[in-house]
Amino acid sequence: MKQKTVDIPKATVDMLARCISLLKPPPELTLSQWADKYRVLSAESSAEPGRWHTDKAPYQKEIMDAIGDPHVRRVVIMCAAQLGKTELLLNILGYFMAYSPAPILVMQPTLDMGQTFSKDRLAPMLRDTPALQGLVDVKSRYSGNTIMKKNFPGGHVTIVGANSATGLASRPIKVLLADEVDRYPGSAGTEGDPLSLAQKRQTTFWDKKTVMVSTPVIKNHSRIETEFNQSTKEEWYVPCPECGHYQPLVWANIRFDPEDQSKDVTYVCERCGCISGEYSWKAQEINGKFVAENPEAETRGFHLNTLASTFCSWKEVVQKFLVAKEQLDQGNPEGMKVWTNTELGETWEEMGERVEDAELVNRREIYSADVPDDVLVLTAGVDVQDDRFEVEVVGWGVGKESWGIRYQKIFGDMLGKRIWDELDEFLLQSFAKEDGTRLSIMAACIDSGGHHTNQVYKFTKERWERRVWAIKGKGGADAPYYRNPSTNNREKTPLFIIGVDAGKALIYQRLKRETKGPNYCHFPLNEEAGYNEEYFKGLTSEQMVVRFRKGRSVVVWELRDERNKRNEPLDVRNYATAALEIANPVLQKPDAAAPPRVHKAGRRQITGGIV
Repeated sequence: MKQKTVDIPKATVDMLARCISLLKPPPELTLSQWADKYRVLSAESSAEPGRWHTDKAPYQKEIMDAIGDPHVRRVVIMCAAQLGKTELLLNILGYFMAYSPAPILVMQPTLDMGQTFSKDRLAPMLRDTPALQGLVDVKSRYSGNTIMKKNFPGGHVTIVGANSATGLASRPIKVLLADEVDRYPGSAGTEGDPLSLAQKRQTTFWDKKTVMVSTPVIKNHSRIETEFNQSTKEEWYVPCPECGHYQPLVWANIRFDPEDQSKDVTYVCERCGCISGEYSWKAQEINGKFVAENPEAETRGFHLNTLASTFCSWKEVVQKFLVAKEQLDQGNPEGMKVWTNTELGETWEEMGERVEDAELVNRREIYSADVPDDVLVLTAGVDVQDDRFEVEVVGWGVGKESWGIRYQKIFGDMLGKRIWDELDEFLLQSFAKEDGTRLSIMAACIDSGGHHTNQVYKFTKERWERRVWAIKGKGGADAPYYRNPSTNNREKTPLFIIGVDAGKALIYQRLKRETKGPNYCHFPLNEEAGYNEEYFKGLTSEQMVVRFRKGRSVVVWELRDERNKRNEPLDVRNYATAALEIANPVLQKPDAAAPPRVHKAGRRQITGGIV
């Protein structure tokens, strides 16, 4: 049978071809590829309006592609300012509006900031990026579009303030973009944590996506730092212009002349030591990469400081640092706090508050006996000076509530035997409660770090079974309060290393408690106990301050007044507290019907100390 041929008009063929092209799925694009192909920067928000080029900020590529990866559910970005963060968020919005439509929630710290973001940043992008033009109907009054809500085919963009519970209780969303999370209020009205409320709206989507971005603020109070620490913790590495060694750009390796700011700012390679200028280092960013500290984590986390920024020069960073440092030297830490947050992208550790000795002097109370009834165990701390021991006995109760029992100075020839015998007798004595019960000292720590080290080693080695321990203090915020003892010394004496800074911070926290109960510190008014005004000046003689060493901020303890250098009471209380932590007794009221409690300290067993 002969087939008939039909002539189809060319116009019809062209129309069919256009229809097929419209039905054809779009080419697979990563988020950075979409931005490079379609995104246009607006004149209102960019110094270089026009086509977006990821190569101008190479560190953004891997971040954008992680957000666009369908297998990644959560991305955390802890960064400094001036890194193109807002443009990054706009790229994410454009991608999910035009290429992978989804309901999106953008959360700003406040409603006002949300409105500003919508009018000043989102609206210009929708106007100037051809791929987004026409997606949002801004003319029809029936479209339902407002400043804070934009509908488009396949989804919508809703912008809310973290301070508004109403904006967080609407329809489900797939993509959550949380901006500046460290500036969110603790609660959205009376509804609770705003970020948790927003995340509840994602429960119906198996392929949900959460992006959290923020400049960090206060250490131990930073949501973005907490989230980052649970992520892959990726840092931006660039190769050295000379040796090619990959390394992060850190402030400690920046070199500048504070007296002559006209000179170039340079950077020292951590491996070869070569010094190169800013242009040489930033030219290598095209070959940069993120290196993960915790690659097995499900959440992708990225950290960036301003040294990597292609929008800000190193000279600007140095100038801001010098201004902030001058303010800090004048006693105002706020400038350095802002610099640390916005330039380094790191949290700021607040300086410890002072404890005033006069307040503690007035706190003293009359004990009904040497040892108040609520005391369960006694510990002692001993400081060794050239002509004396200074010793404090501290009582401890439930919740580590403490009572100063006795502060004693023992004078004598430290090279002779007699004064060491007197110290031994002091540590062997017991102290009476009102009902006649007597408590002995359960554990004692003697400092070996400053004076007469070998005598301390010999003294404590012979009394190890009595829980009289040699200690040596170690400064630094990273030093743990105590670690297992070692015998790496001339006398082979078990020696505990004590993190004295951690101990001082703990003591000051307890001294600031004003309500009797757990962690509260009691002091006796009884004159013979030794707690006079001189003692309290020594106990409060130091304060926590922030100093900069090699360009890095460190927290150190310093004397408040150089005229008063007697800080032995603080050191001795620190050692007595360490003795309690090492012994680790069970601090609870004994049950008369129960057998005596047995506790462990290291490899040995100890009892509560009642005689």
